[in-house]
This record gives sequence, C-alpha cells and structure tokens, in this order.
Amino acid sequence: MRPEVKHLLSITDLGRDEIEEVLHTAASFEAIGEREIKKVPTLRGRTVVNLFYENSTRTRVSFEIAAKRLSADVINVSSSASSVEKGESLRDTAKTLRALGADAIVLRHPASGAPALLARFTDAVVINAGDGSHEHPTQALLDMYTVQKHFGSLEGLRIGIIGDIAHSRVARSGALGFSRMGARVFVIAPPTMIPVGVRAFGCTELTELDPVLGQLDVVYLLRLQRERHREPLLPSEHEFWATYGLTRERLVRLKDDAVVMHPGPMNRGVEIDWDAAESSATLVEAQVSAGVAVRMALIYLLMGGQATAEVA
Repeated sequence: MRPEVKHLLSITDLGRDEIEEVLHTAASFEAIGEREIKKVPTLRGRTVVNLFYENSTRTRVSFEIAAKRLSADVINVSSSASSVEKGESLRDTAKTLRALGADAIVLRHPASGAPALLARFTDAVVINAGDGSHEHPTQALLDMYTVQKHFGSLEGLRIGIIGDIAHSRVARSGALGFSRMGARVFVIAPPTMIPVGVRAFGCTELTELDPVLGQLDVVYLLRLQRERHREPLLPSEHEFWATYGLTRERLVRLKDDAVVMHPGPMNRGVEIDWDAAESSATLVEAQVSAGVAVRMALIYLLMGGQATAEVA
C-alpha cells in the first residue's frame, strides 16, 4: 500500500495496484477462517472502533470479526448509545476516540462525506463503511474479490448493476471499482433512478434490462432505497418488478456461467425472485464470507502490514 494511502474514504483512494494488493492479501487471510483457531497475532495491542450511526448487521459484524481475527481489541459504538444523543459533534467524537487510544475507526454514517470529515480530526486510520448515498468501498472490494475468485479475472467481464442507482452507495463504489479493474459496467435502472453524471463512474447507463440480460456475466441487484426517496420515483413496485426484477423467466435467460449478486438485505418479490435468490448461480453467501477476509486484509494493510509478509 502506498504510504500516502492512510484511509479508505472512497474506492478511488486505491489504484489498480492497491486493489490487487488488497485482493491478494485477502486470499492469504481467507484460510484463517478454516482453522480451528481463527486468529493471528498481527494487530495485538491495537484498537479498532466500529462507529455506526446507522443500523447494520452484515457490515458491522464483518468488521468486528475481521479485527478480532487479527487479534485487535474491538469497541462497538452506536449513536443511540453514545454522546451523539447528547449533541456531541463528529469532530469531538473523533478526538475523544483518539484520546482513548483508537488506532482505527470504521465509520457508517447517514451523511455523505462524514468519513472524510472524520479523517480531518484524527490521526487514526479511517475506513468508510458506508456514507449516505456516496460510497461503500469495502463492499466494492469484497464484491471484486468474490467475482475474481469465481471467474479467475475481472478483466473484460460484463457487469450489470440493476436497481436504485441514484441512492446506492454500493452502485457508485462498485461501478468505479470494477471499471478500474478492467470490467465493463452497465448501470440499469428507471430514468428517475439514474443520477446525473453517472458516466463519471466509468460505466454505461441503460434504462432497459431485457436487451442486455443474456450478455451479462454478473447480474448485480440492488434494493429500492425507500428511506432515501424524498418523492415517489416509480408508479409502483409492481412496475419495477415487471421491468427490472430478476424473475424466474429472466433467471433462465442468463448465460450458463452468469452469476447473481446482491449486497443485502434482499427484498424478494421486489428485485429478486425466491427461486433466483436460492439458485446455484447466486453468490450472495460467498459475498458475505469474502467480507471478513477482505476487511482483514484492508485493516492489516492500512495499519502498516505488508502484502508480502507471512500473514496466514
């Protein structure tokens, strides 16, 4: 990892070489999860704080397991159980955590840009675990790891990201990351759910799924971010399902080697059919498993580890 990469605030903080370094290191760490004792002493004596201002299960637990497998001390802080409820600012929280010995802070926040603000007020490593509708870089990394492990390479793959693009931090990080690694990315959504300037993510925008469905190597589905909709963006969920949902009929039209992915939680019957969610083409469980190894690799590298070191 380049010395100037001190935090992970956006997937664009990492060049292609850094992404490959994280994925390579994750492959070394993955074997730890198969051991009877699932720990290495790499970060013994270091402290990682999970600071979550939004509810999360997959991401928070994944980061917690990752840090503990590296033998770090882990502290979980939620906004509802902290001084934030008393009006404490993010700046003051950052200073408090650093004074208490936090070496790394993993932040999930409803406001876009919050991790960048946090990084200004602490010398601890800051990792963006999702900020508003901006980015979710570690999700992109674990998705890239999952796809690379399955196909052997990301170069030249056709990735379709389908759903509520405008409000999805996963879509932004994923499009930027996959494009940087040589894949061709399509974002597919109703016009009301495609943000202005989406081509800056390195992707092609489409408003119809069916014409390209049979050409995609990866069908990546997103849930509707209803909690971020300030006004109705669709006539109905039924219309979204009919036009963009991975129905049984669409499932059988996929390429023989195509895979289905979803960052979770899945809304079955809205963006994905029950059969599609349970099909052999689905890599959702592989994504969840990859999250621990990838986040181990990222924490390790940002806190001074070397990809060439013996980590397993």
